Amino acid sequence: MIAIGLPIVTVAYNKDTSPVKLNLGVGAYRTEEGKPLVLNVVRRAEQMLVNDTSRVKEYLSITGLADFNKLSAKLIFGSDSPAIQENRVTTVQCLSGTGSLRVGAEFLAKHYHEHTIYIPQPTWGNHPKVFTLAGLSVKYYRYYDPATRGLDFQGLLDDLAAAPAGVIVLLHACAHNPTGVDPTNDQWEKIRQLMRSKGLLPFFDSAYQGFATGNLDADAQSVRMFVADGGECLAAQSYAKNMGLYGERVGALSIVCKDADVASRVESQLKLVIRPMYSNPPIHGASIVATILKDRQMYDEWTIELKAMADRIISMRQQLFDALQARGTAGDWSHIIKQIGMFTFTGLNTEQVSFMTREHHIYMTSDGRISMAGLSSRTIPHLADAIHAAVTKAA
Repeated sequence: MIAIGLPIVTVAYNKDTSPVKLNLGVGAYRTEEGKPLVLNVVRRAEQMLVNDTSRVKEYLSITGLADFNKLSAKLIFGSDSPAIQENRVTTVQCLSGTGSLRVGAEFLAKHYHEHTIYIPQPTWGNHPKVFTLAGLSVKYYRYYDPATRGLDFQGLLDDLAAAPAGVIVLLHACAHNPTGVDPTNDQWEKIRQLMRSKGLLPFFDSAYQGFATGNLDADAQSVRMFVADGGECLAAQSYAKNMGLYGERVGALSIVCKDADVASRVESQLKLVIRPMYSNPPIHGASIVATILKDRQMYDEWTIELKAMADRIISMRQQLFDALQARGTAGDWSHIIKQIGMFTFTGLNTEQVSFMTREHHIYMTSDGRISMAGLSSRTIPHLADAIHAAVTKAA
């Protein structure tokens, strides 16, 4: 089944004139009132930057804002990370998560001995395009089990065990998109052991650090497990979700190397990738992030606002589950509260999704993925009614 993508969903939603229409396709946080949110700490950081008359608009270096890079590495790897202390990490500012993935992929296509990347089935719709256009060959490993609406852990292990030694493996650091299904810490440890035993290269996509559980350290645990063993890995970071900086396009690519000498050489090669791609990254968004991360009070304020966003999404999961239970909707809906992060893989089929759009003006991708961040206490009864009707009439 080919899932109907986000742009098509948004166009159809915009054309709908119904007052009860609901767009659950969008991958951006919304308030209880359905409005985009700019964090208070972000507004404060921006005001500080605007008020600083010594600031200029000169180009950044090819690798971006130095403070931003240093602080981003600490955020994902931990401030006490041995890899950072040993200068084994090179970090470059990129154009959000997508740009970080693309720069990393082009670097690997030019300099890594294997040109195949294994990505989860399913995964974010842009992943195969990004890696293919960068010059890598894309293959899939099993990830989601539709029967349990959970992780196909044995399938994942079997596919990675059968993969050729040395290939690249894309891993979602937390809050897997689109399923919302993450491995447990014990499962992550087994994945790590298997990958290291076969020399597979981990490439983490970290788009939701702090946004999944509300805890920045907990959401980086998978990445830190791989860094702690002294092996190499890549990590793409995005500040779109966790700081609400969607349109600022702020991200970072970090490559953990085996020693400081390799890290230095990797950085010089990354510059050669970036220079003909976009010369150097934009200054404003990275300055916002650096301002917040280097000030203890602002950092603490950010973590409080970040946890509030994560908690609202967790609350929406519980409310939707309770509403379906109250309606006696057929089936087991516990996966809604077991899954994590912005998205839920509902398990609804294409016909049921079409029914909900046609009869109830609810829009989502045809694979049944919904954005929990697009829900509110006001809209949950409407969604629950629609799911109940779809399961009953369009099963």
